[in-house]
Amino acid sequence: MIDAGVHQQLGTLVAEVKNLREDLRRSEDRSDAGRPTMTRRMDEVVERMRTLEGSMMLVKDDIASMKPVTDDVRKWKLMGMGALGVIGMAGAALGVTFADAARRVLMLTKAAAFR
Repeated sequence: MIDAGVHQQLGTLVAEVKNLREDLRRSEDRSDAGRPTMTRRMDEVVERMRTLEGSMMLVKDDIASMKPVTDDVRKWKLMGMGALGVIGMAGAALGVTFADAARRVLMLTKAAAFR
């Protein structure tokens, strides 16, 4: 016949199955309770992403409208640097010319004084 140990093991097995079912039910209850919170958080994240997308579109439009101005400023800067270079060279040439003219005037003055 069936041994008492087998009955005891069968009873333990039935009790464990009941405990597992109870644990599973509690876990599902906690999951059910947490779902609305998770859904709310996901909705908040989606809303924040929409706001961020809208802001990024505005920034993108602003940058696109600023690009021509920035390009013009860079062009002006390069033109200004070129003009300063030309003015600097012209100033140096004028300085050398005036210095040479002054030296010649002094030489002529000295030569006229010694005559």
